[in-house]
Order: sequence, then C-alpha cells, then structure tokens
Amino acid sequence: MSEHSGFTHLDEHGRARMVDVTAKPLTHRVALAKCTVVTSADIGHVFAQSPGGMNVVEAARVAGIQGAKQTATLIPLCHPIRIDRVAVDVTIGPDHIDVSAVTEIVERTGVEMEALTACSIAALTLVQALIASDPEASIEDLSLWHKSGGRSGDWVRASDDTTLTRTEPVTSGPSTE
Repeated sequence: MSEHSGFTHLDEHGRARMVDVTAKPLTHRVALAKCTVVTSADIGHVFAQSPGGMNVVEAARVAGIQGAKQTATLIPLCHPIRIDRVAVDVTIGPDHIDVSAVTEIVERTGVEMEALTACSIAALTLVQALIASDPEASIEDLSLWHKSGGRSGDWVRASDDTTLTRTEPVTSGPSTE
C-alpha cells in the first residue's frame, strides 16, 4: 500500500504510519461536519428538566469544542494541531436536533477529523441528556460537508446525496498550496 492507493496512513508494506507533513507549507484550512440526533422524546421538556438548570445545548457546544481539541488523543495517527477556531451550532427540531461544527486552522495538515469529532461529541452530549427519556435516541448521518485549503483545494458534499465533489482551490486569502 502507498499514498497512491488512497490509504495515506499505510506505508508501502501496509504498516500504519503517521503521514509526514514536515515539507508541507502552512495554509488556511476550514472544515464543516454535520449530524442529526433523532429522538422520540419531548426535547423541550427533557432539556427544561435538566438538573441545576444546566443548559444542555451550551454543554453540548462546550463538549464539542473540547472534543475537537482532543482529536489527536482520541484518533490514532491524527496529527496534534493548534486549532484556531471551533464553532458548534445546535438547532432543535420537533423530533431531532441538528448539530454542525466548523473548525479552522492555519496548519500543514487538514482539520476534517477535528470537525467530525466536535460534531460527534456534541451529539453524544445531547444523546446523554435524552437517553433516560428515549433509550433509542440515535446519531445519524455524521458526515464531512465541506473542507477547504491545502493542496487538494476545496471539497463540498452535494446536498442531495453523499458524494463529495471537488471545486477549484481557493485563490483569494491565505495560500492554499
């Protein structure tokens, strides 16, 4: 296996390795991940009954931010990076909660895993609040929706399917090489 096979974390002998990014330039990189928490619980009622008046949505945001910062500890072979921005958004619907996370860095490697981790940890925090009322609460469709920066340029998930499409690299702002 090699980088050309698509498995960048395996060497030519199929052994796990951390990708060498030492020669790559620093570039501005952004990633967006989304997921949905699905539940049959009365979300508003459950969240209103939180112990000590804890705001479950704010707890989920903080958990997501902390999760992004811990990505390299949680996921083998992920580079430890300095994260410049994490934003977690939570939108409550009647039977679901939409969660999105944006991560942003100026670094030698991407920030996609940090966005996915932030999104999933925020969603897990929400499920934890719902699980007593709805043991079947679930997290669905955790996906990367957008990434920009670096050598590969921009990628955007088509909204009507799960296909990532490549767009031209960003040419304004910080270098994307």
